[in-house]
Amino acid sequence: MNDEQILAQRSTELGKHLSDAGLSVTTAESCTGGWIAKVITDISGSSAYFQRGFVTYSNDAKHTMIGVPEQTLNVYGAVSEAVVCEMAAGALKTAGADLAVSVSGIAGPDGGSADKPVGTVWFGWAWRENGKLKTAARQYCFQGDRNAVRCQAVLKSLDGLIAILIKKSLDTV
Repeated sequence: MNDEQILAQRSTELGKHLSDAGLSVTTAESCTGGWIAKVITDISGSSAYFQRGFVTYSNDAKHTMIGVPEQTLNVYGAVSEAVVCEMAAGALKTAGADLAVSVSGIAGPDGGSADKPVGTVWFGWAWRENGKLKTAARQYCFQGDRNAVRCQAVLKSLDGLIAILIKKSLDTV
């Protein structure tokens, strides 16, 4: 199976779980530039469970569109656990969705550092459980060119959403 087929398969699986649970999802994307929203909405009928997507590529967009505090961005940087948790929580609140995923990373080929090399991607997920907001974050460092890093990030995002929906540990994603 090629990447496009794998993403379509995961998007279909995510849509089934969302539909079965009667839940909706939103995305807050930086390095993936809307690709997660695209693969979710590639599935016919996705309007029943996809709320909206936020492409928050710049720090200003993260702040003005989904409420990431400027102080969090300044202290931790856009590619950080703190920022992706704020992104996911802000997208969830702004969209009125039940589940959110956020992504911020360094897809390359430029922009990496010793602390955050090219391929570093942080993921945040937010959802409501028993009326309380829950968030989780994970960091991965992917190999490959810009497209490969972004594609792997989209897949991990979908896998994390599915894991939350089926009550599977995000540590297995």
